[in-house]
Parts: sequence; C-alpha cells; structure tokens
Amino acid sequence: QVQLVESGGGLVQPGGSLRLSCAASGIIWSRYVMGWYRQAPGKQRELVAFITSGGSTVYVDSVKGRFTISRDKAKNTLDLQMNSLKPEDTAVYYCNGGSSGYTYWGQGTQVTVSS
Repeated sequence: QVQLVESGGGLVQPGGSLRLSCAASGIIWSRYVMGWYRQAPGKQRELVAFITSGGSTVYVDSVKGRFTISRDKAKNTLDLQMNSLKPEDTAVYYCNGGSSGYTYWGQGTQVTVSS
C-alpha cells in the first residue's frame, strides 16, 4: 500500500529557503513518476515539479532556478529544496506519486512566505 507523508513546511520570510520532504512507502521508484503540487487559497492545485522513473526532472516556469526536486531511493524520500521564496509561493504543498493509471497523494504541508 502506497503512503506519502510530507514534512518541512512552515513560515519563512521572502528570500528565504525551505526544504520539503515526502516519506514514501510502498513506492517502486523504477515504476513511479513522483512530483510536488501546490494549492494556494482560492486557486486550483498546480504542478510544481516532477521527477520521472528515469530521473529526469521538469519544473513549472515560475520555480525554475529556485526549486530543486530530488529523490533518495535508499531513504525512500522525495524532497523539494525551495530557495529565494516569494510570497506567491505561499500554498499547501502536496507530494504525488503515479504509476499505471494510479495516483496517490499526501496530506499536504503548509508553506507561508511572509514578512
């Protein structure tokens, strides 16, 4: 059974950094595309970044050069390093895993960027 649990959210000032982590159980890394999504108040959930089973990464334009997605197969974690944070990055961030038509979500972690 797949379970995704996010951690690492919090309050940070503009220009600061946070590292989100997703503990993933039941994931076969060679078969899953893993990603991070976010949902701001009053807005639809949007893709932030994903990493393919082969290790290729893709980012939404608004976070390119600031965010880095990575995975640690030994620790079964998916991370999102977020630098140069902006107020518009404020959202609930969700870990996502998908394979063969199945998709799984974590419960989300709040990131607030404010002075």
